[in-house]
Amino acid sequence: MTIFKIKPRGHDMYSWASDLYPICRSITGQGVRKTLSYIKELIPDITIHEVPSGKKVFDWTVPEEWFIYDAWIEDDNGKKIVDFKNNNLHLVGYSIPIDATLSLEKLQNHLYSLPDQPNAIPYVTSYYKKDWGFCLSHNQRESLKNGNYKVHINSELKKGFLNYGEVYIKGRSKKEVFLSTYICHPSMANNELSGPVVTTALVQWLKASLDLNYSYRIVFIPETIGSITYLSKNYKKLKSNVIAGYNISCVGDDLAYSYMPSRDGNTMSDKAALHCLTHLAKDFKQYSWLDRGSDERQYCAPGIDMPIASIMRTKYGEYPEYHTSLDNMSFISPDGLNGALNIISHAIGCIENNLFPKALILGEPQLGKRGLYPDTSIKGSAKDTDIMMNILTYADGKRDLIDISNILGVPLWEVKKIVDLLQENKLISV
Repeated sequence: MTIFKIKPRGHDMYSWASDLYPICRSITGQGVRKTLSYIKELIPDITIHEVPSGKKVFDWTVPEEWFIYDAWIEDDNGKKIVDFKNNNLHLVGYSIPIDATLSLEKLQNHLYSLPDQPNAIPYVTSYYKKDWGFCLSHNQRESLKNGNYKVHINSELKKGFLNYGEVYIKGRSKKEVFLSTYICHPSMANNELSGPVVTTALVQWLKASLDLNYSYRIVFIPETIGSITYLSKNYKKLKSNVIAGYNISCVGDDLAYSYMPSRDGNTMSDKAALHCLTHLAKDFKQYSWLDRGSDERQYCAPGIDMPIASIMRTKYGEYPEYHTSLDNMSFISPDGLNGALNIISHAIGCIENNLFPKALILGEPQLGKRGLYPDTSIKGSAKDTDIMMNILTYADGKRDLIDISNILGVPLWEVKKIVDLLQENKLISV
């Protein structure tokens, strides 16, 4: 099975991200449902699940659902100086309702800004402590004058649901490759929307591929509480079936690529990711498991022990725009999205094709009588067959194709073409 080729989809993915960008998402609520509904238009067979508030999930509890209708700060002249409707990052996520008039001194206790990035609005949440607050640029905060300010947040916290989406693509084997991305951040392009749109394109590509070796399970979830909720329902089945997978986040910028290993560090996911990055993005940055920070924490947790790694562009937390209003649509690009799609699809292709070739001929086979060796032997004439002979010498049934490709220093997708030729000539079995 060979599925390495993928059509460029950068402009499609960028368009999807542009459509989704204005939606105010959080770990629960209408924003998540709107996002999943949009994805369902692109992947009709996605199943949307709901888990009720109060449900115990491992050491956590599914929180109440947050509904936000309006939020603003008004000065004593009646002018709105901060308005949630202008930028949904202005409001601290999960803010409780308030309608009050406060002095600037008291208001400052509920304001958040970044002195080191004076033009950026920070992204702040208070999921598990009932509180409220507003975020604004530090320049604007510094310009506030003494006086009274009217603060209005029209929100609700009430029992509802946590929603997530799941896609299953059946292959020849019950063994699965698992892909996960999150849909819980408000208007941020790289940290939020790049993951879901690249994952959506991957799903469409996989569904169009024929004769997949493995089955594929793909989830679109709220980060942390979503993965914990999903695992609490499914981890035993996942532990039995998942042989590789990736957490997909921060895959839209034009900067260097990054790799976050699984906790084990030597799974098929790790081997495939490193192999593809080495050949397709030689300047990639490799991180340690100690640098983890997304849902790989949950999938690789002790007792869960899934083989999940991450291929990213610039890693979360490593670019100045991260978790601010500067992570906008101008920070990502069609080329950035397409680059990530290309590398992750190649990693999946490596997993699909990572077989254990075994030579069928004792001793070195005679390639000439099979038309696989030059008719005339002169110095340098057999150069093109060297790679074939090197594959044969390592085809002992113990080394997989990724290991052999690494020894040869040749991309697996090139090695696979020669393996197919050798298999056609009954020189190896896989």
